[in-house]
Amino acid sequence: MAPALLLYTLLVLVPVALAIYFSWFKWNGFGGLPTDFIGFDNFTRMLEDPLFTGDLRRGGLLVVLSLLVQLPLSLGLALLLNQRMRGRALYRLLFFAPYVISEVITGVLFSLILSPQDGLFNQILGSVGLESWQKAWLAEPDTVMIALFVVITWRFFGFHTILYLAGRQSIPGELYEAASLDGASGWHQFRHITLPLLGPTIRISAFLSVIGTIQLFDLVWILTRGGPVHSSETLAVTMFDYGFQRYQIGYASAFSVAIFMISMVFALLYMRFVMRRDTAGALTTMGGRK
Repeated sequence: MAPALLLYTLLVLVPVALAIYFSWFKWNGFGGLPTDFIGFDNFTRMLEDPLFTGDLRRGGLLVVLSLLVQLPLSLGLALLLNQRMRGRALYRLLFFAPYVISEVITGVLFSLILSPQDGLFNQILGSVGLESWQKAWLAEPDTVMIALFVVITWRFFGFHTILYLAGRQSIPGELYEAASLDGASGWHQFRHITLPLLGPTIRISAFLSVIGTIQLFDLVWILTRGGPVHSSETLAVTMFDYGFQRYQIGYASAFSVAIFMISMVFALLYMRFVMRRDTAGALTTMGGRK
């Protein structure tokens, strides 16, 4: 395990420790190691910064939308793709393809599609007589979060669909046959067989969705750079802006520590209260084998 532990220490633990260390200083990133120690002033400033509270609010909105829209959509598509149909393998490939594309390419692609002048989406709206719906989707505070969530959903729903599809195919078909013989409808089979047995997969999918949303950066930076007027900024975008645009490395490090703490606290609470049954079952199985 020594090589893996060494890499983990160098690539994870050391950067985390350095970020915590830098967050105690007022430093622009130049001139060697920081010397202007200010204690917790960066964190005090961050808590009073309207950008920080706005980032939390926008991040919370994306988390809620992901859990209520993106994941149910992915689950429905997974159940549909599990049915016997012509071209099923092709559909699975098409739905998973957006996840394979890099986030930079996705951002550039949708910046062209949602362009206010000659973007494909506005052209489609105009061709069907909905000119009043045409907007600068990524340049208006009222629409930028909606457009951003659509892009995020397009980018990641295929990944969650594959997760649910794999979970559904692991459920024994004999359970559905027995339920059919007992007169259970399709809804009752979904409610009492599919949904409970997909529980561990759904919980993992929700966990990955929330953690990914908390750390969201690439798509936002490519599409909007946090604009207009900070209306689409996330914690990671604000951290990058302060660190590499304004050269306030100490203050940006405080944002990075906040992202780390939020992610860690959520992960610990989620493991403790939501995934407790799954981890307990795994530990019980391992103990039995031992």
